Amino acid sequence: MRSAPDLTGLETRPSQVWGGVRLVPLVRREPIEDLRLHARAYGPGEGDVPGPGTVDLGRGHTYTSYIPHGFVAHWTHDGTPAPGRPDAPAAAYGTQLAAGPETPPPVAMGVRVHRRLARREAKDRLRFLPLHLALEGYLALHFGGPSIVWEEWSQRAVRRGLSPREEEAYTGAQVRGLADALRVFEIHPGQCGVMVYVADALAAAFVVPHPGDYRALHPTLLLDLYGELIHHYATLSAPVPEFRARIDGAGIRTLAQLRAAAAGQESAWARFHDGTMAAGLLEEAATWQRVQGLGRFTLSRFLPSFRPKRENHIGETITDRAGRLAYLKTFRLSENQVRRGHLLDQLAAHDWHLARTAAALGTGEAQLGMRLESAGFGYLLRQDVLDGYRKRTRAPRD
Repeated sequence: MRSAPDLTGLETRPSQVWGGVRLVPLVRREPIEDLRLHARAYGPGEGDVPGPGTVDLGRGHTYTSYIPHGFVAHWTHDGTPAPGRPDAPAAAYGTQLAAGPETPPPVAMGVRVHRRLARREAKDRLRFLPLHLALEGYLALHFGGPSIVWEEWSQRAVRRGLSPREEEAYTGAQVRGLADALRVFEIHPGQCGVMVYVADALAAAFVVPHPGDYRALHPTLLLDLYGELIHHYATLSAPVPEFRARIDGAGIRTLAQLRAAAAGQESAWARFHDGTMAAGLLEEAATWQRVQGLGRFTLSRFLPSFRPKRENHIGETITDRAGRLAYLKTFRLSENQVRRGHLLDQLAAHDWHLARTAAALGTGEAQLGMRLESAGFGYLLRQDVLDGYRKRTRAPRD
């Protein structure tokens, strides 16, 4: 299935700016009552999920990463409201980030093994690791390596595939300005999500079913992972401009006319945001994979089409039978990560035949070999083949 995430049912509110960080609130008129989310923090000796964690994927493969927290989804089968967190904050405005059970201070955590990234704890409750479902989908992309043993591939590629795969990411606490933005900005009535921009580049989208869930999970944005592009932008970017409403006073004589003009400005901002700023996520065709059923809901993850020099996001969702979005979390890939995904997709589409893949990419076989090496996949090629490609592409000396 190929489609983009659908934000139908969520309304965009005017953005709030702190330095280079822009937060765009997403509000539901009708919250989803029969699915609720809450966070579970992990530390030494807590639960069965590690901090720096190793996950057994089967067939001798593992997935390793830093896992600071998990989400627990709780749903009902008859449409009645699912229980929320009894200790969730009740205030609708403002927020406070403090060390507590939901935001543990950084500590050195032991390595443990658990069985799945998403696992049922009861018939109506599922524990899963936010973003790690999406990241595992990206890291497992064509993980088995060459499907046909052409002579150019190394024995390591044939036996072990793309193992190991690793990517660099940063926690939200390392993204300059994000902690302050989350601390000072108000949470809107009915807010069920947020779009996070850094230097006006979409860094992440986060959506939950219910306003109570958002108030409880708002601080976990600091524990989430962000790509190297976003970290770079946050470090080097200048403050971004605010989008202020400008109402022409001509013709406005009553409070109702002023209210209508203000609503028109708010609608114009929403159209601009959804049609321009968020277009890279909302208009992108994605490949989806179903992960787990949750009653009338489905937990899925998606991969982008890996278009070079354009926005590419991976992510995970929970949707109902009608496709209504209950949960969304995304991660923006860097250009290098997009390039690696694009190369792997092209190789797989051409049965890992280098000459045919090179022709499809409009380049030579030796140049493709150098692109594989530059992308970190040089170990897949036999050393003599790689040396031959390097020699053929080396500029002639005077």
